[in-house]
Amino acid sequence: MFFRVMRAEQYKLRRSPVWLAFVVLPVFPAFFGSVNLMNNLEILQLDWNHLWTQHSLFSSYFFYPALVGVYCSYLWRLEHFDHNWNQVLSAPVSVVHIFGSKLALAALMTLLSQGWGMMLFVAGGMACGIPLRVFPAEAGLWLLGGVCGGVAVSALHLLLSLVIRSFAVPVGIAMAGGIIGLGIAAKGYGYCFPYALLSMGMSANGQEDGMSYPLFFGCCVAFIGMFWALGVFYLKKHDVKTG
Repeated sequence: MFFRVMRAEQYKLRRSPVWLAFVVLPVFPAFFGSVNLMNNLEILQLDWNHLWTQHSLFSSYFFYPALVGVYCSYLWRLEHFDHNWNQVLSAPVSVVHIFGSKLALAALMTLLSQGWGMMLFVAGGMACGIPLRVFPAEAGLWLLGGVCGGVAVSALHLLLSLVIRSFAVPVGIAMAGGIIGLGIAAKGYGYCFPYALLSMGMSANGQEDGMSYPLFFGCCVAFIGMFWALGVFYLKKHDVKTG
């Protein structure tokens, strides 16, 4: 049943405008990061690690949270239209599967976004003249950390987009959350805030120094489970408004 529900969610995304955001938004941090590196070579080095600090700075604090917000708002968009909630909640489908299928699809989109962002990062580095032969092995960990942190943020935003009928408000919250996460991570409380986990996982500005990866991944799993449980509880206990 879960996979049938997930397949139905996939049909909703076919020819969806959300794919335009998927393609376009990651281009901006790759471009700005590369330009910022080339304009600050007096304090930065022309290598992959320093390029990643600039790329991840723009991506994890500004563009990537907004992209997650767009994904999650769109996944609930059809349910919030007309009287579609009546059909959804009267269908012989568990609300665990309803929320879980959207979370699985959001996780897949997060993985694809991080992969596309990494490809743009490599293209930006080559355009800057950085040799590909010295590409850092830890880039795989940056990718994995970004995906895990991104899924935690996705779980939060699926809950927000479930409760908030507006498409734009959760996206605005995501953008604000990414910026707030910068300050929270700097204070040393990043493990307690999903947006900070995203930047920590991506090693924005070298945040992997002193980071406990078991604690990081444990917090990501805990947030994902908590927001999934809250979403299921909301669907079970609240009469979702329709119309």
